[in-house]
Amino acid sequence: MESLYVPFLVLEPNLKPKKPPWMHMPSAMTVVVSYFLITRGIIDDVSVEPPSVSSMPDEHGHQRPEAFLAYRVNGQYIMEGLVSSFLFTMGGLGFIILD
Repeated sequence: MESLYVPFLVLEPNLKPKKPPWMHMPSAMTVVVSYFLITRGIIDDVSVEPPSVSSMPDEHGHQRPEAFLAYRVNGQYIMEGLVSSFLFTMGGLGFIILD
């Protein structure tokens, strides 16, 4: 049975990769802000340029703000992305605190 391990003992490489001196661990705040921006969809907001909020007339003709983009499955307003990203970030931080 030990003869099965012999090729792995012979072929084991002796590699010791070194970390570049300019690379360091990011701070916790950098990680949280990066997570917030990525879940917010900032890349999509820059390329599509959606409005922050919109307004729709109600049954009386008054303009009411609309927070969620209707009739587009993958579309969102900027404020909708901010709110959902904030909630995702708070949920992730909650799990970290529970741990």
